[in-house]
Amino acid sequence: MSHNRLLIVDDEHGFRTALASAMAARGFVVTPLPSGSAALAWLAGNECDLVLLDLKMPDMSGMQVLDSIRGRFPSVEVILLTCHGTIDTAVAAIRRGAFHFLTKPCSPDEVEVTLLKAMERRALIERTSVLQQALAPPDLGGTFIGRSTQFQEILRLIDRVARVDSSVLILGETGVGKELVAKLIHSRGTRGRQPFVVVDCSNLHEELLQSELFGHERGAYTGAISLKHGLFEVADKGTIFLDEVGDVSPALQAKLLRVIETGTFRRLGGTAEMSVDVRVVAATNRHLSDMVAQEHFREDLYYRLNTIRIDVPPLRDRPDDIACLTAHFVTRFNQRLAQNKQLSPEAIEALARYTWPGNVRQLVNVIEQVMVMADEDTITPVHLPPALRSAGAAPPSRLHGSTIVPLQDVERQYIEFVIRQFNGHRANAARALGIGERSLYRKLNEYGLD
Repeated sequence: MSHNRLLIVDDEHGFRTALASAMAARGFVVTPLPSGSAALAWLAGNECDLVLLDLKMPDMSGMQVLDSIRGRFPSVEVILLTCHGTIDTAVAAIRRGAFHFLTKPCSPDEVEVTLLKAMERRALIERTSVLQQALAPPDLGGTFIGRSTQFQEILRLIDRVARVDSSVLILGETGVGKELVAKLIHSRGTRGRQPFVVVDCSNLHEELLQSELFGHERGAYTGAISLKHGLFEVADKGTIFLDEVGDVSPALQAKLLRVIETGTFRRLGGTAEMSVDVRVVAATNRHLSDMVAQEHFREDLYYRLNTIRIDVPPLRDRPDDIACLTAHFVTRFNQRLAQNKQLSPEAIEALARYTWPGNVRQLVNVIEQVMVMADEDTITPVHLPPALRSAGAAPPSRLHGSTIVPLQDVERQYIEFVIRQFNGHRANAARALGIGERSLYRKLNEYGLD
């Protein structure tokens, strides 16, 4: 059992000793003390999680001890021990920070249950504190690299949008850095010191995604053995980032619309209204306007999300950024791997000629691969993946000349080309394309290539 250090403070020797023995038998690490002053002196030099505190003692009242504990040791949970005639005082003490009170005489089972509940609250407070520290990202502007006109315009838009609380919709292909844009918006705004919570809407079944977003009550469904706080609760006062929001089911879209409009929701299986103050930033690589026209995405939710829109261009449309991105990633991996490798001018030229269907994410993967695998300190085109070494030659013959073909045809043909470059090895092809294997198999299925 963790966080089970228990201090029992009671001037009745027999009760104190018996209760200490009973709680020790239940796994608590118990220290029994006879007075409030002794308890405060002990707490000054020892770590403690829980205190059972008698309300009436000769040297100091339980209320005085409670106030001192709350002021000096705020993480310690205090449960008061009281007689029938002092219940009103005990209720007042709860308002001043006590977790609960027990009426003497109380059974060891009753004490244990109360202590376990106090431990649960203490653990929740600790997790919340950790989340607030871990989920509040620093300003990541130093990792958002580029010098192209398109890139500089995105930076200006991020700074403008960060100052307001409006919903933002970030559009762009897989791997262009939509999440990084969202983090910059959050970190540079008024909520920057609050949680930034990422929800991947594409990889979760509808019921599981609903549970992740809104939480669930105990017994809400088979396997829901305890209450779960949803990510909207975790993100309270901060920002929630709905990645690939275009994959959300129509039923869940309605619930998202409600929480965005009203700031309220119910946990799965619950009846109580929960209220949160959350900024919503969403992203997708889908064409939501087309999905609205096809009635696959709610029009009202689309307009709610699309208050401010940021289009992140693919890397092939901003080739001026490839060299500076490459230099940044080379420096990063040199530091991580404790080495000093560089790319030759010819290798950088090959990178600049490539079309990068997987965008910046693919570029990162390629740089990491060559930095790890190359034996020489200077990386030349021979160290690059096959698809990059042949960059510059249009893979499918239909792309030659002035014939305009649909974008889906271009993507299908390019996927075929990359798979051939890796002799049919789809895992390697997915890495070169900068997408996951599941995404590649989904595209193969869409194009009838599986």
